[in-house]
Amino acid sequence: MGRTLQYLLLIMISFSSQSMAQKAWYIDGYHGGVWGHYPAWNTRFMADQLRKHPQWNINIEIEPETWDSAMVADATAYQDFRKLFAEGRIEYVNPSYAQGYMFNISGESIIRQFQYGMHKLQQHFPDIVFSTYSSEEPCFTSSLPQILKSLGFRYASLKNPNTCFGGYTRAHGGELVNWTGPDGTAILTSPRYAIEALSDKSTWQTIAWNNSPEYLSAAQRYGIRHPVGMTLQDAGWKGGPFLGDNATYTTWRNYFENITLHDSATTWKVSQEDILVSLVWGSQITQQLAQRVRLAENKIIQSEKLAAMKVWNGSITWPQQLFDRAWRTLLLAEHHDCWIVPYNGNPGNTWADKAADWTMSTRKICDSINKTGLNYSTGITVYNTLGKNRKEVVFANLPAGWNDAQVTDSKGEKIISQLVKDGILFLATVPAMGSTVYHLLHTQQEKVTPALRRTGTGYLLETDLYKIMIDTLHGGVIKSLIAKHLQNKEFAAEKFNELRGDFYDKGGFRSSMESPVNVTIQEAGPLRIKLLLKGLIAGESFKQTITLTAGDPKIDYNLEIDWKENTGIGQPFAKERYKWELPAKPFYNDTCKLLAVFPSAFKQQHVSKDAPFDVTESKLENTFYNSWDSIRNNVLLNWVDATDGKYGMALFSDHTTSYTHGTDFPLGLDIQYSGMGLWGRNYTIDGPTTVHYAIVPHAGNWEQGHISMENNKWNEPLLVFNGNMAGQSMFQANGAQVSAVIWEGDGMLIRLFNPSAKNSHASLSFTKEINSAALVELNGKQRASLAVIKKQVLLELPPFGIRTVKIKRVL
Repeated sequence: MGRTLQYLLLIMISFSSQSMAQKAWYIDGYHGGVWGHYPAWNTRFMADQLRKHPQWNINIEIEPETWDSAMVADATAYQDFRKLFAEGRIEYVNPSYAQGYMFNISGESIIRQFQYGMHKLQQHFPDIVFSTYSSEEPCFTSSLPQILKSLGFRYASLKNPNTCFGGYTRAHGGELVNWTGPDGTAILTSPRYAIEALSDKSTWQTIAWNNSPEYLSAAQRYGIRHPVGMTLQDAGWKGGPFLGDNATYTTWRNYFENITLHDSATTWKVSQEDILVSLVWGSQITQQLAQRVRLAENKIIQSEKLAAMKVWNGSITWPQQLFDRAWRTLLLAEHHDCWIVPYNGNPGNTWADKAADWTMSTRKICDSINKTGLNYSTGITVYNTLGKNRKEVVFANLPAGWNDAQVTDSKGEKIISQLVKDGILFLATVPAMGSTVYHLLHTQQEKVTPALRRTGTGYLLETDLYKIMIDTLHGGVIKSLIAKHLQNKEFAAEKFNELRGDFYDKGGFRSSMESPVNVTIQEAGPLRIKLLLKGLIAGESFKQTITLTAGDPKIDYNLEIDWKENTGIGQPFAKERYKWELPAKPFYNDTCKLLAVFPSAFKQQHVSKDAPFDVTESKLENTFYNSWDSIRNNVLLNWVDATDGKYGMALFSDHTTSYTHGTDFPLGLDIQYSGMGLWGRNYTIDGPTTVHYAIVPHAGNWEQGHISMENNKWNEPLLVFNGNMAGQSMFQANGAQVSAVIWEGDGMLIRLFNPSAKNSHASLSFTKEINSAALVELNGKQRASLAVIKKQVLLELPPFGIRTVKIKRVL
């Protein structure tokens, strides 16, 4: 993220008046790239400065694609820099393709960020060694140790002292820690020291940004013998060595291998709540970006699995080049600048505009891959991209001119179905990683009595799992939510699913309960009930669709608010009071944002939430803060769950955002913020807001309630295609979720993730003979051979662990 040359000069002036209190080391280098900031002259500048300052060492996180353009812009400078790279004074510390934040994207996206980035860099620097992961931005997540170690990294840093706009890690420990992830993997790490305080003069720095006397004295008192400070300068800064010629510069690799004492490292099991990060959650531009990224992430993973099934059954060859193109644009949309400065750029070419184009490109490529091998017969093929057998309701289009139909299976037996607008619903049974073919019969369906009726001022919805009472006089909130399958437990407290927030331009706090809703019954049959509610909040129209599906524990909501104009929502804050260095920022305060809240009947509640390849047991009393120096991790990646031990209720979201919860504050979803954001930018509303979310009541905790699997189904629904594309199931996975399936050369790679906090065993049961199986690392190196016994492969898989299994089968 770019900063001005004037700011750099102020930094240099500030440091020139300081003196070092003790021997110290410094991590200098450059951050940026062709998409963020990388002037054409920058390669020549770095090469010349390295020659001019022979004691200077640099650490770089330059977007890997940068070198494709750098070799064209100045071929001589490019070759000079490659020679210097081979001398060992340069370490590449963040090879991810687009410098993603990591905490806001899927675990599989994180893996591909590194794999594609490292592959690109190896094309330009054939002898490159990846030893240390470090970032100028807070590009961290709790599960990184196992990913980094499997890619070949040996060290890491949890510091980002000079770019803390988006957050920082919790201060902890001394010189070194063994950063331990949720699966137990540890990596030797330089943390943000316990003494490394946040700056009291800015909201983007810790005191380690320039090896200040304050920082070094505090380190000495704490017993840190080899203190290190850090700033990765923006590519384009012209100052050369950041602290002049009097500092002791080092690469991270040299620092870990030749300076520090490894036996001083303590163990630190890093929780996701130790990653203290915040973006402008709830703002429309961030919300839409996150939705687009999530949609593309889910689509590309399903497309890979679908293509793998077709390769397995001999109907296509693996389309690697198409997937490379699709992943490239998705990875670019995960660039940190898309998320923290989405407005930056010229109109029509902002980061948000780029991300919209990139994710659309990914989706179009995936759609083209999905259509490969289709034969448009009268059949309907349903694909299951999960490792478990599934029996769920799906939707299929009807042929033109058909107003009535019945679905039959391959034996001609009728399948329970329900006619809906533009198509038909039916109950599909599909094997793990496989498909099932159904057929349409042009015949009239039997009429059924809908399980939905008007009751006074409300509506009663009833399925095999739920009995729900809607209050139409008060904004369509749920008055009662009884889970029939959970001993008729009542889950809803007063004002369940209320929309509320501070409309500071319209009189303060307003609620959807102030007005009645009009109700339209869109569907009412044996498989699905869908109710459309139309109401008002603060004079703005909203539509909310509530969907209940037979056998599905998810209570599904689609919310659309048709804003007539930009209106302020959140904590009131005058623009003239905004200054970068002031810690208080209105977009931190979730209590005032427009929320959908879900008060429950639970008393003592415990909160859990997912993160990339992790589930965090929250230790927060509440999620609220309003100041940069008191950030709490209130990030909702896919789901958050509140439980009293006996029963629980999970909240799913279609995008990464923030959630609310506290002793006297209900579980809530951030729907809208409009107002002052980072750098004094006004984050506005400029069109409708659409959010898809769901509530999942369950028994026990998140694991006992199978919340991870339910969310897996939410992200990877059964796929329905017109045509008969029957094929044999590939395999079934037990004790693990299938994170990805791809073909590589003559083998198939299956990546497994164990979302359990207790189970440590997994197995793959194949439908065809397997020639060999092996565990391979993320960098491609074989880890161990696996025995194949009667088409089955068994493996150890620790809680929250990932493993990649390479399969070669008998043709």
